[in-house]
Amino acid sequence: MEYQDLIVKAMKAKEFAYAPYSHFRVGAALLTKSGRIYTGCNVENASFSATNCAERTAVFTAVAQGEQEFTAIAVNGDNGNYLPPCGICRQVLAEFCDLKTFQVILANSEQDYRVVTLAELLPGAFQSKDFVVNGTT
Repeated sequence: MEYQDLIVKAMKAKEFAYAPYSHFRVGAALLTKSGRIYTGCNVENASFSATNCAERTAVFTAVAQGEQEFTAIAVNGDNGNYLPPCGICRQVLAEFCDLKTFQVILANSEQDYRVVTLAELLPGAFQSKDFVVNGTT
């Protein structure tokens, strides 16, 4: 896989972030199994709890377009260091991704990045197989 293409798209998505409160922009580029790439940026809100992260924006956009199988995501932020997805984003990714094979690309630039699996970022993930109501899933 060409990580650089995803990283460039994540960096470009970051430019569209709406972050008037934190001034901390984040962009994400999500690769689907079908080969399409969906981007997202963080969108803040004055009530903060209504803020949506770049990773979830990308996932929700892809799902709204009919995609539900993902292979990798690149994340780039304004922090000048590798920026892993927050806990909520990790859980959303776990809903759609294979924990052991899904690649999370933490990117500072096209040349400076680190790749980890979702399993490394979210050990003991709560998944649909764990959700049992009255003996059925």
